[in-house]
Order: sequence, then structure tokens, then C-alpha cells
Amino acid sequence: MAINTSKVVVGGLAAGVVLNIIDYVAAGVLLADRMAADANAFQPGLGDSMAAMTGGQIAGMVIMNLLVGMLLVWTYAGFRPRFGPGPKTATYAALVFFALGIVLTSGYMNMGIMSSGLWLTYSAIWLVNLILAAIVGAMLYSEEGTA
Repeated sequence: MAINTSKVVVGGLAAGVVLNIIDYVAAGVLLADRMAADANAFQPGLGDSMAAMTGGQIAGMVIMNLLVGMLLVWTYAGFRPRFGPGPKTATYAALVFFALGIVLTSGYMNMGIMSSGLWLTYSAIWLVNLILAAIVGAMLYSEEGTA
């Protein structure tokens, strides 16, 4: 059965909103001081420039999370015929993105931009964020011809 593209977009945008909200609360509020301190320890002034993001940078992050949400739901749609619909399959899709994300972001820790404690904390938040976003997106996704 073909992937329902319009439902991928709808579910993906909803997943992207979840990703944006949790990402803002985590990086912009809860961990902002730790992230700035780690970045400033790596290169003085780097954390200060990160804290003062421009409107364009914020828009870029929002768009990126919306695209990740759509790719997450698209992946769920691809997994769905093999694993069945529902939160379990959405979690599988989220785990794929989590595995890719921790591999890619481990460079921040390895370069010294982010301490291992901060990286582990943010990784745990990212895992929860992806699972919640995937479940929300999956709730809005259906195959063509189904309710």
C-alpha cells in the first residue's frame, strides 16, 4: 500500500510542533545556562552568541524540526506495514532517529563543545522528544482509504 503523503505532512507538522516545543523548553530554558557555559569553556564568547540567536536562526531551527517531524512520520508510515500501526511502531521510528542523532551529535562532546553530562542529559531529552513526537504524528497518520 502506498504511503499517504498528505497524512505524512499533517502528522509530520504535528510531530514538528512537539519537537519545537520540547526543544525550546530543553535548550532554550532548562539547559540554556549549561549549554552556554560549556560552549564558552570551549571558546570564550561562543555560548553568548548561541544565547542571542537571530530571528533567521530561530526560523531555521523551527523549519528543521518541522522537516524532522515529517521525516519521522514518513519513516513510521514505512514501518507500519511491517510492524503494524500504533505507538510501538512509532517508537521504532523514533529510535532510528535517536540512533542517528546521538552518532551525529557525539561530535559536540568529542570536540569539547559539550560536556559528557550535558550531552547525556540532552540525549535523554531528545529520546523522549522523538518518541512523543512520533506518537503524536502516528495518531494523525492513516493509510489511504482508512479512517
